[in-house]
Amino acid sequence: MMADENGGGQDGAGPMGGAAGEAMRDAADKVRAGFTDHVMDPARRAGEAMRASGQKVADGSATIGLKIIEQAERNSHQAFEAMREAAQAKDLSEVMRIQGEYLREQGQRSMNQAREIGELIMQFGRDAVSPLRPGGSND
Repeated sequence: MMADENGGGQDGAGPMGGAAGEAMRDAADKVRAGFTDHVMDPARRAGEAMRASGQKVADGSATIGLKIIEQAERNSHQAFEAMREAAQAKDLSEVMRIQGEYLREQGQRSMNQAREIGELIMQFGRDAVSPLRPGGSND
């Protein structure tokens, strides 16, 4: 038997035709829309936020790496400058003074550099989680 012979074809009559069929289609559409609104859209937004967050982490890591290299280069330059100065010293007391100044300056420089890296890490951390927060930016 074919569907048309049973009255369930395109004419709207039969078990799925008429008002009952329309009501079922409406219900299915509402379920589909609800699924999209409550599951698919939030999942899509979460995926986009994770991608944005991952990109910010990668960008931040690269920036921190470059900053550390820059600081190491500056520290090496200062160390060689102190060694040159010590090599030209007239006596041991001048060498000790140069070494003391270098160590004092290096200690201060190290604290400043650690603070700078710490601030960068905190800022990049905030930037990386901002897309994951409700109302966070996705840019």
